[in-house]
Parts: sequence; structure tokens; C-alpha cells
Amino acid sequence: MCISDLEHILEFTQTKTSRHLIYLKNSGILNTRKQDQWVFYYLKDEVFEIIGQIFQFLNKDQTLLNDQVIYKTMYNNRELAQNKLETKTWQPQ
Repeated sequence: MCISDLEHILEFTQTKTSRHLIYLKNSGILNTRKQDQWVFYYLKDEVFEIIGQIFQFLNKDQTLLNDQVIYKTMYNNRELAQNKLETKTWQPQ
């Protein structure tokens, strides 16, 4: 996810979101991938399982459940948009 997605889901400011992402990246939990002007953050493979176990405990938290619904909607919309861009045939003008 990119920072603007996380800001929207968490309802944090850009500054607060960036600060927390830096903490997670410096701790070895997150990695980044740059695509054009966007920086996407993702969990490192080696921590994916433990994070999944943590989320099992957090599944009773209503705020987290609401955040997950927003995330799934945004993810599905991004997948649709990306697919549309990849299949679009560009015509010379």
C-alpha cells in the first residue's frame, strides 16, 4: 500500500503515518518498492506469519475490523484500475 492509502484507512495525518512507517521499516517489519512517483510498503516475508498470528488476537477489535473493510475495498478498486490500464490499447493521436 502507498502512504495515501494508509492515511485514508487509519485516518492519520501524513506526518504521523510516515513516522510510523519509518519505525516499522527500521525495525525490519516493512520493506518498500518504488513505482514511478509512488512508494509502496509491504510486510517482509519473514514476518508475515507472526503478523498473521497477531491479527488473530486483534480480530475482536472493531476499529481494526472497520479498517480491514476499507482496505479490502481500496485493494479491489486498485486491482480493477490496474487491470484496466494493463488491458487498455493505446491509440496514437
